[in-house]
Amino acid sequence: MTEAYIYDALRTPRGKGRKDGSLHEVTALRLSAVTLNALKERNNLGGHAVEDVIWGNVTQVMEQGGCLARSAVLASDLDQSIPGLAINRFCASGMEAVNLGANQIKGSAGSAYIAGGVEMMGRVPMGSDGAAIAADPSVAMDTYFVPQGISADIIATEYGFSRDDADALAVESQRRAKVAWDEGRFANSVINVRDINGISILDHDEYMRPQTDMQSLGALNPAFQAMGEVMPGFDKIALMKYPHLEKINHIHHAGNSSGIVDGAAAVLIGNKEFGEKHGLKPRARIRATTKIGTDPTIMLTGPVPATQKILADNGMTISDIDLFEINEAFASVVMLFMEKFKVDHSVVNVNGGSIAMGHPLGATGAMIIGTLLDELERQDKEVGLATLCIASGMGAATIIERV
Repeated sequence: MTEAYIYDALRTPRGKGRKDGSLHEVTALRLSAVTLNALKERNNLGGHAVEDVIWGNVTQVMEQGGCLARSAVLASDLDQSIPGLAINRFCASGMEAVNLGANQIKGSAGSAYIAGGVEMMGRVPMGSDGAAIAADPSVAMDTYFVPQGISADIIATEYGFSRDDADALAVESQRRAKVAWDEGRFANSVINVRDINGISILDHDEYMRPQTDMQSLGALNPAFQAMGEVMPGFDKIALMKYPHLEKINHIHHAGNSSGIVDGAAAVLIGNKEFGEKHGLKPRARIRATTKIGTDPTIMLTGPVPATQKILADNGMTISDIDLFEINEAFASVVMLFMEKFKVDHSVVNVNGGSIAMGHPLGATGAMIIGTLLDELERQDKEVGLATLCIASGMGAATIIERV
């Protein structure tokens, strides 16, 4: 089978996903085009250099609607002969774009792809697409649907994770992200977003709160307790599904959950011949990919079975992995992964994660693949695994290996 290599990976900074965020005036189309242009320029991609642009975004309405991938190609400096494919696997959309491109290369359907994604959460609010899983009673009732925050609290309740456990992980995420920025660990991967006059709009992750400590987090009220216990009473739905639980312990809040941000990321994937033709050196090969469905009520446990599957399918064990990127959608998701696989936190999310820097839904999967690659290179390690939980009960994972 043809090998699929990562030749480059970059991302924008994450901007606060609200009206005072630095990227708020930038459309999803514009930020996508800026990201594609940066990848094109860094790798001198002229003409029909890649087979396709596969672009993930979750809330596919308004400016993020239609085939945003094709619109982004046309708005960028890429050749118009390159098509575009917009995909949605919720929080794993950016990762699925990379995996899809890699697997098409492995199947000889093209020599190279640009894959990644975008989400402008401050401009196109999460949930504004009226997703059937939440809005249509014919599926929501049968699946015992609850919002993701309730699902995260179900995980905490089921596995005995305390508020202090979650807050400690959040504080560490903030500390690690600050160290990573202070030491310039993202310097090769984060592009400077500029306006049409060339003036810098944002060159750093602005959501971070490095001053965070246990005391400041302890002052925050649980974010999902009211919707669970009062109106519309999602705890009752959860307890119908999990009657062995006496009650739901609400431990998550804004400080130990992923931040709402704007951002985009892109990965350049190609076969050996593509690299030779363009004078590019591969940084890693995409060794394996997987996706799986899980319980849609607890919803966020997907990284565990996805990792079990990808390891089993490829004759590997958890000890074969040097570094992990587990999307910090909520603190309990990462804690569950580490507990199930007996993985030490020292090799998980080494540079912080979405709790500190934010989670631009359609872009995060591509972002963490790039972060994982950078860290493997920095530590001179070989094999890394990236994985995300996914709304409505799914998981996805990617294993990369340096070459």
